[in-house]
Amino acid sequence: MLNKKQIKNWLYRFGYDTDYANSPLSKAICDEQFLGEAKSRTAEYSAVFEEHRQASTPKLPLEIEFRKRAHADRSLLGNKGYGLAQMSYLGFPIPPGFTITTDGCRNYYDQGQTLAETIWDQVVAEIKLLEKATGKQFGSAPFPLLLSVRSGAKTSMPGMMDTLLNLGLNDETTELLGHATQDARFAYDSYRRFIEMYSSIIMGIDHHLFVEVVEEMKAAENVHHEAGLGLGALHAVIDRYKKIVWAHTGTTYPQDVFEQLRKAIVAIFASWNGPRAVTYRTLNHINDQAGTAVTIQSMVFGNRGTDSLTGVLFTRNPSTGEPTLFGEYLINAQGEELVSGLVTPRQITRQGRQAIQDKQASLEEAYPVVFNELRHLAMELESHFKEMQDIEYTVEQGKLWLLQTRNGKRSAKAAVKIAVDMVCEGKIDAEEAVQRIDYNQIEQLLHATLDAHQSIEILTHGLPAAPGVASGVIVCAPEEVAALSKTENVILVRGETSPDDIGSMAKAAGILTTKGGMTAHAAVVARGMGKPCICGARGITIDMENRLLLIGQTKLPMGSYVTIDGTTGAVIKGKVATVQQKPFPEFVTFMGLVDQLKRMEVRANAETVQDATVALSFGIAGIGLCRTEHMFFNVDDMRLFRKMILMSDATARLNSLRELLVVQKRDFKALFQTLHGLPITVRLLDPPLHEFLPHHPKEIAELALQLGCPLDEVAGRIEELDEVNPMLGHRGARLAITFPEMYAMQVQALFEAALEVEQVALEIMLPLVFDAKEVIFIKNIIETVHQKTAPHIPYKVGVMIELPRAALQAATIAPLVDFFSIGTNDLTQTTLGISRDDGAKFLDSYQQKGLLQDDPFVTLDREGVGALIHMAVVEGRSANPNLKIGICGEHGGDPRSIEFFESIGIDYISCSPYRVAIAKLAAAKAMRFTDVRR
Repeated sequence: MLNKKQIKNWLYRFGYDTDYANSPLSKAICDEQFLGEAKSRTAEYSAVFEEHRQASTPKLPLEIEFRKRAHADRSLLGNKGYGLAQMSYLGFPIPPGFTITTDGCRNYYDQGQTLAETIWDQVVAEIKLLEKATGKQFGSAPFPLLLSVRSGAKTSMPGMMDTLLNLGLNDETTELLGHATQDARFAYDSYRRFIEMYSSIIMGIDHHLFVEVVEEMKAAENVHHEAGLGLGALHAVIDRYKKIVWAHTGTTYPQDVFEQLRKAIVAIFASWNGPRAVTYRTLNHINDQAGTAVTIQSMVFGNRGTDSLTGVLFTRNPSTGEPTLFGEYLINAQGEELVSGLVTPRQITRQGRQAIQDKQASLEEAYPVVFNELRHLAMELESHFKEMQDIEYTVEQGKLWLLQTRNGKRSAKAAVKIAVDMVCEGKIDAEEAVQRIDYNQIEQLLHATLDAHQSIEILTHGLPAAPGVASGVIVCAPEEVAALSKTENVILVRGETSPDDIGSMAKAAGILTTKGGMTAHAAVVARGMGKPCICGARGITIDMENRLLLIGQTKLPMGSYVTIDGTTGAVIKGKVATVQQKPFPEFVTFMGLVDQLKRMEVRANAETVQDATVALSFGIAGIGLCRTEHMFFNVDDMRLFRKMILMSDATARLNSLRELLVVQKRDFKALFQTLHGLPITVRLLDPPLHEFLPHHPKEIAELALQLGCPLDEVAGRIEELDEVNPMLGHRGARLAITFPEMYAMQVQALFEAALEVEQVALEIMLPLVFDAKEVIFIKNIIETVHQKTAPHIPYKVGVMIELPRAALQAATIAPLVDFFSIGTNDLTQTTLGISRDDGAKFLDSYQQKGLLQDDPFVTLDREGVGALIHMAVVEGRSANPNLKIGICGEHGGDPRSIEFFESIGIDYISCSPYRVAIAKLAAAKAMRFTDVRR
């Protein structure tokens, strides 16, 4: 019995574009005649094979069909096979075929990169079934069966692995195909395409050699597209192709179609570990062990005349997230032409055509019947997957076939809008929406946009393929990007990108192509990477011989600056000014969902009104780290601070501290007023004093002149304060022990500032303590000043846990304080014995050799540093149940570290203002693991 969704689809195809419940046929769903016709049509469209494996057949790593079932295994079938299985279940029009699972790929590598005979035997058996299903014969008359052989990893990796189309053609079957279809030109056009793909993918011949042949033939025949090449020209092209193959390999490609198929399967398995696939997985943190499936289907042809076409469709706009169909198509073409970017395609909708002022008819206008059926199926797929779909389709002589559906790549803005819209539409809940947004996407939303208050020179326009603004030097050779990008932002300019360019695209600040459309390789990959991209900028000519770009009358040498605006498609001369983006409505709504789901508070590290204002715009719960030493960084305040440091006499130092008191009070008051009663954790002076002093003789002389002090005295004092190992030296709480007047001044400034504002939630933090006695000593200083200055102002005292001994002494320190703030930067340094500044010189080697998975200064070392933190949390709370515990190191903005902090019950994290949104998202996502890990 068909289910409701399938019945609805068949009713639509029988001409009833209505809901099945209201259809004239709604009462016929149990009628045998209707069911018989529907089942027949199901076989025609989805080619579901009869179960043919006997129960005794040993289980091998081969998925033999696109099963008509709701639950398929994406990890086995791969993303492509999974999508096809789902479409088969829904009764959608897919070409018949089968999938070799990812187990087959792992078996291939386990067997020393050899295809097991047991797998090959099953492939041969499946081809026989495919012949029966299609009525065609693989490699023989009367109608040769041709195959598409396509990769499909569990996680979509667009363009990163190999695909072969038209497999099964040779000199004999091409003639047979021409006779069977009564279209010799179509047959030889397909043969040309097959030789191109097979020779470049299987035999390793440079694809551009074949492109050059076609370009020369088009010029000779005075045609603009391959479709204009006649039968004679195609014969000439194929002859030249064969000569290229022979010249580069000393052999020919196989005429045996089964040998073609076997080598194609092996090539796709091998492409899993190809350079571009490895690079893509590294960039996107995809598991290397998963492997790829191989999907083998009967070919359907978009190159059989003007009633045939190929295209890509997104169910929503992947750049903006608007709920409108978005896509492109090419008439009389195959899919590789569309994604390669070699040809600028047509738009799928009238609205899309009008948006880019394209004069070519859209699919909606030129092929309304096909468009309506495609639109219906696309919306069904989005409803089924509850996600924006990226759909590949082909129309062969008026009949629509779906070749693939997958969750579509999208820009950061689109991702947020789509997630929020789907919550509003009732398709997903808030938790699912939060899980769908990647941290990099949030970061991209904070990227700058063009400053409208400036004069710019727009050189030309292309298609706005991926939003954002990037300025950089022009580089047209991918191999030059790596070196240049170390010192300059780079704009990679190409005729079209290929999957081999993945590494250079990752290092470029933006991508600009002169060919292709908004579903070309460059556009799809750039959107996934969050990089600005413009495609199809046809006003640009790349002159590689003279190393320059020609844009109208303008000549731009490579290495000169250009700016691209991927939101508008504008190519702009030189560098431009940018401004920070303002949150858009869906982003605000999304962050509201995040706030509802997270448990941990998120605070910001800030010590200026400017930083605090930025942090407040992201909805912080307060300031978790105010580094008081940073408040002296302007010229005048630094002069006063240096003067105080250089005073070796206690009386003179006190006079300098009175001057600094005024400065500190002013800055604290401004922060208190900005926060309007939100908590602020003020860390008293932490770095060693010599860090604030100059060391170059010229600078020392200038300082002595500024302060009116003898040069030898200033130089002598600087030498006296110098330390061999300042990281472990005279800093933090140790300054309070030797110079208690410094901390007393800061505390007095805090309390005096608090007296002059209406609301303040003051938390005073003591850095680098390692013993309870230190805490008692400094607390006495604070309380003495408090009683003299503002006894009615409430405050809290806490310590930074940033030394292993402090973690070990958590139980004795905790009863003395209100909170712990764990400084993961110094705790990592002192636990691992590695300087954060010097570690960069050798930590890469540790990671490359597998000795460290991550840089411990970026992602927390859970086994070592994490164990100390966990112990401090447990011991501290055992001794003081009311103890509040936060994180104030760089790890407070790292998602994987935040997951750990949630698992051990940290109360809040503090990070830089522009990481607040990411930290919030990470805290919300981490709630998935709370019940399991705590």
